[in-house]
Amino acid sequence: MAARTLIRGATVITLDRQGDLPEADILVAGDVIQEIAPRIQADDAEVVSAAGCIVIPGLINAHLHTWQTALRGVAANWTLLEYFQKMHAGLATVFAPEDLHIATLVGALNQLNNGTTTLVDWCHNNRTPAHNDAAIDGLLQSGIRAAFFHGTPKPDPKPGETPFWEVPHPRAEVERLLKAHQGRALLSIGAAVLGPHYSTLEVALHDFRMARDLGVIASLHQGGGPARTPDGWDRLQAEGLLGPHVNIVHGHALTDAQLKTFCDLGMSFSAAAESEMSQGHGHPLTGRLRALGRAPSLGVDLESVMSGDMISQARIALGIQRSLDNVAYRAEHNTVPSTSTIPAREALQWVTVEGARMLGQLDRLGTLAAGKQADLVLIRASDLNMQPVHDPVSSVVFQTSLANIDSVMVAGQWKKRHGQLLGVELAPKLEALRASGRKITQALGLQ
Repeated sequence: MAARTLIRGATVITLDRQGDLPEADILVAGDVIQEIAPRIQADDAEVVSAAGCIVIPGLINAHLHTWQTALRGVAANWTLLEYFQKMHAGLATVFAPEDLHIATLVGALNQLNNGTTTLVDWCHNNRTPAHNDAAIDGLLQSGIRAAFFHGTPKPDPKPGETPFWEVPHPRAEVERLLKAHQGRALLSIGAAVLGPHYSTLEVALHDFRMARDLGVIASLHQGGGPARTPDGWDRLQAEGLLGPHVNIVHGHALTDAQLKTFCDLGMSFSAAAESEMSQGHGHPLTGRLRALGRAPSLGVDLESVMSGDMISQARIALGIQRSLDNVAYRAEHNTVPSTSTIPAREALQWVTVEGARMLGQLDRLGTLAAGKQADLVLIRASDLNMQPVHDPVSSVVFQTSLANIDSVMVAGQWKKRHGQLLGVELAPKLEALRASGRKITQALGLQ
């Protein structure tokens, strides 16, 4: 690859101060964007024609349990309670390190194929250091930009065994991973903690202090039944343990007062709209956050239930909230609203800008601008299902599918070109994934 790459003649949606450019060039130097302009002259650059394409910032999947890739479709008809019992207390217990590796590798490759350039891998089926190393190796091997959020398994306790909700997060293992992967350009480490909804107060206090001390994001699930520590959030706030480094996933059952307080504290929120609607969490927080001047990042959550496509997640989250807004308007005014409450651009920002904000990396990721990382996606807008393009943003959110994802770049390196992943021999990886899936499901009698 040339030292510089010139992407020429695309419609560019920067989501930054330059706005939308009907026809522009993007000059990439090394791993960063050097310039975006209507016409750039760079004689030493490799020129890539992007005529007929729409370029967007790389998508950010803010929440995925990538270890479940070999179980695609297995949980499609389960509610959240069935998922807890059959997945965490069942299937998860037979995973070996090699199962995490192949699931994470193939899951990350699928994210790249769909236009995701940054993956938050929320790994909570990692009972040994070898499981963590295998999962991280899969991320590194894929070439995706990743945040590995180190979690803990959730099995049913055996007689005489301490239940998982009374076990503090293993700080030494998080420290080991931070040291082992310090300085990696495409990998960061976070903590996927239990939080007050799923742990005792003592564990929650320990885990949030750990995250503060280590300077990592503390991400946690909130919702799904009664809280184990009903006053946990008040206690954590009183201890000064809440702030922008805390990420709440789902967020159901938070009161309006709690939500406002958490927004004021700069905490972030990640919704998984399709998963939440399917498994019984409740409605996504999107509208409640918008009323407070905030927005969610979005994640797929579970490929054991649904597709890993982030553009679909943006479209679903937008459709759900528009529907809720429309129903509320009709109930109050007895007529159809005069206009939509949420423009398509916001939905695209949920899967780009807000994911970068959640990771504390909006200065590097989430938009296209000079000096930012060269993470971008070329969408083939000349395809049958895309033409004609009247509004590029609407075409991206409402018309685009996997079939239109032509090229994907991460840190200045092409990972996909002309509809094909680069440098990847998929056949043996898919066979290994299938073998892993068969082994796991047969062990629990789900074949």
